[in-house]
Amino acid sequence: MVAEGWSRRGFLAAGAASGLLLAGCGAGRDRPRLRAAIVGKGETDMRLLFKAAGIARQDFDIHYSEFQSGHLVVEALNGGSLDYGGMSEIPPIFAAASTIQSFRQIAVLHGDVNNQAVLVPKGSKARSIADLRGKRVGYVRATTSQYFLIRMLEEAGLGWGDITPVAMGVADGAAAFSQGALDAWAIYGFPIQRAIATEGARILRTAYGILSGNYLVCAHADALADAEMSQIIRQYLALVQQAYGWAVANEAEWAGIVARDIGVPRDYVVDQFRRKSDSYELRPVTDAAIASQQQVADLFLAQKLLPKPVDVRPLWDARFNDSIPKRG
Repeated sequence: MVAEGWSRRGFLAAGAASGLLLAGCGAGRDRPRLRAAIVGKGETDMRLLFKAAGIARQDFDIHYSEFQSGHLVVEALNGGSLDYGGMSEIPPIFAAASTIQSFRQIAVLHGDVNNQAVLVPKGSKARSIADLRGKRVGYVRATTSQYFLIRMLEEAGLGWGDITPVAMGVADGAAAFSQGALDAWAIYGFPIQRAIATEGARILRTAYGILSGNYLVCAHADALADAEMSQIIRQYLALVQQAYGWAVANEAEWAGIVARDIGVPRDYVVDQFRRKSDSYELRPVTDAAIASQQQVADLFLAQKLLPKPVDVRPLWDARFNDSIPKRG
């Protein structure tokens, strides 16, 4: 976990062991604090992007907590340890099927889906998803990787029972893939570039044409009920949009920063950016976004992965629609 206060272009970023960092604060001064989630490294790490873009804030502090996947963010939101977090369309669906939903989906972060893929190791003879019949395939449960793997198998005429699915967290999946314990790995984000760069992995298929590109921005119900916290969230959404605008305008510089952060040669990130399906931007809550998530929920129900039908509409809250500026 990392807690950060902002001063102009003096954005402080540190590792989990660095403890509490407050910049621009007088001793004993009590400032409002937003507890926000970070999922993964590289281009999904807002600490890195804010620092690169020179974005600063004096009005409130941010306490960042790091997570490996979106379903852990949902658990933290439901547990009351987060005010703000992001994930794919999928983890909230499982929360909606349970008795606890302490959050609302307040915006859409629309972005790349080519950074979600099925990888095969160097030397694999697999040339299509159909070639995975009978193979051990790793994935992260209740995330986009499970969803797009199901869809890819269906399109290839295969079912879940035609492979040996292995549910693993991101770190365990990376280790298993590296050690040759998996024949394929359905995964997202920077592990793709790392596996390609360091192990000669190959993309069998990306999630383009399957995933909507919608990643959900969520806030805890208590934060939404608090006037001061709601205003902080409004400000933070504007800063996030500004940061993504910088990334688009400064893609070459951003690629180098991301490469250093995830520990791969810059050319691999440049190639990822070249192949991306879309650049990241915040979008308001719309009927289309709600319908997209409902379609995902219906598939998980059909696969008997949900205990009951789920209506996702009550999860959404459009109160911040007028607070999301166009991407710069």
